[in-house]
Amino acid sequence: MDNTAVWNEAGKGALYLGGLSVLCLSLKEVSALSGSNFLITAASIILWVVEFFGCILLMKRFMLDFRDKYEGVQMADTARLGRRMALLSGLLLASAQALFIMQMPQEEMNALVDQLSSAMSMGASEREAMDGVIPRLPVLTFVFQWLYCYLYGTVLASILSRYIFMQEVLGTRFRPTDENEDKPDEQ
Repeated sequence: MDNTAVWNEAGKGALYLGGLSVLCLSLKEVSALSGSNFLITAASIILWVVEFFGCILLMKRFMLDFRDKYEGVQMADTARLGRRMALLSGLLLASAQALFIMQMPQEEMNALVDQLSSAMSMGASEREAMDGVIPRLPVLTFVFQWLYCYLYGTVLASILSRYIFMQEVLGTRFRPTDENEDKPDEQ
């Protein structure tokens, strides 16, 4: 399989996967502006479900289209496509999350740290350590979100690539032909 074709298809798929994830993230941020705890929680749950299953279905769709578009595509090629889509779409989502954190006003960040420290009963030393992490939070968020997306996408690509080819094997092997179909008894 041509490496350039795999990267091109992965880039197209990553735009959709990353776009869906960034859209869900943006909608979560918009719901947070409402101030209603119920709306924030409900939107977070609904958008998480949409993002989770939407990414699975989109990755499956792009892997199926890739298999059907190119001749001689193997299971390893579709898995490679999925890993590359995960790498690129994770880059989009991690960048968006880091950008949201960088745009957060300092007052909101301090209020969030205050809430966490009171909820977790932090002492002065833990609070001081948390204050030291805050300036690096966008970078840490970027790295860990990108890593998470890549690992999640790699596992998903491995599962889907096997499923897609097992479906093809079982579908062609056990597809009924005209002469094998059950016919109603003639009386």
